[in-house]
Amino acid sequence: MRVLLTGSAGFIGSHIAEALAAAGHEVRGLDLRPDGGTGRTGGTGGTGEIGDVRDAAAVARGLRGVDAVCHQAAMVGLGVDVFDLPAYASANVQGTAVLLAEMARARVGRLVLASSMVVYGEGAYTCRAHGTVRPGPRAEGDLLAGRYEPGCPACGAPLEPGAVQEETAPDPRNVYADTKLAQEHLAASWARMTGGTVAALRYHNVYGPRMPLDTPYAGVAALFRSRLERGEAPLVYEDGRQRRDFVHVRDVARANVLALERLPDAGAGGGFRAYNVASGEPRSIADMAEALAGVYGGPAPQVTGGFRLGDVRHIVASPKRARDELGFVAEVPFAEGMAGFATASVGAGTDG
Repeated sequence: MRVLLTGSAGFIGSHIAEALAAAGHEVRGLDLRPDGGTGRTGGTGGTGEIGDVRDAAAVARGLRGVDAVCHQAAMVGLGVDVFDLPAYASANVQGTAVLLAEMARARVGRLVLASSMVVYGEGAYTCRAHGTVRPGPRAEGDLLAGRYEPGCPACGAPLEPGAVQEETAPDPRNVYADTKLAQEHLAASWARMTGGTVAALRYHNVYGPRMPLDTPYAGVAALFRSRLERGEAPLVYEDGRQRRDFVHVRDVARANVLALERLPDAGAGGGFRAYNVASGEPRSIADMAEALAGVYGGPAPQVTGGFRLGDVRHIVASPKRARDELGFVAEVPFAEGMAGFATASVGAGTDG
């Protein structure tokens, strides 16, 4: 299969380029950076060019003769302030719209889209009195007072967190989440209008080699590692008990290969389908900080009580649909993955 891979030089995209080449596929990269043609495959199975997904001419050239598209190019992170809005909308929303329009023009009907868990907002919760509920954004006053767990929106009682399913209604809480959901909506409209097929892979907390460090958009694992490399304690927000699902980048790359290989042909009734790409084994932020600190021999993490407005408390997912329909099961154990990440090479990628 010939695949156009956008964001091919980024953190996740470079691993996907390698995984696709290893599976015998021909990779054509498109990235703003000079190594965008093949990611980091060393030239095996890849061609491509420096280019921007907002540039219709560059996208059109990349689409010539390909069978499918794997769209990873995106501006990532929560956003630093309101002035980030135009940049996120341009890179993520406009870029995806241009790509989809050119795919329709080139009659390329198979798309794997890098989406994100952030489209869900808070995770799944149950109230003993009111059943399944969706708490709203946590109030700044509660966070300042150390009340981190969201309460039932109907009665204020404590909630029991659970795992989100793909059918869970979206509830984005920050600008990045808004744009990732917009990408999904655009892709779903494209599929309806063209008969194309889309697998939207909702990545959970991805970590691993080449993860960018020391940027405003870096993941928490990268920020903890940066501090440990400087001999400083990781600073854990809230009380450290907030839960996430950490999934290794090699597993994420494999999920993309499986999705590309199992997508039905355009016009075969595939339409739009979302998948949680997760390990199914949630961990707390404190667990992750302690695992990394253990590899370095300290310093021990410090729980600060700090917080970021827009962060959610718990967000973990069921990976059942991806297992049943794509054959995807995460293979890298948490302890092994964190130990490897603690000493792995890092990069400057910004893909989604």
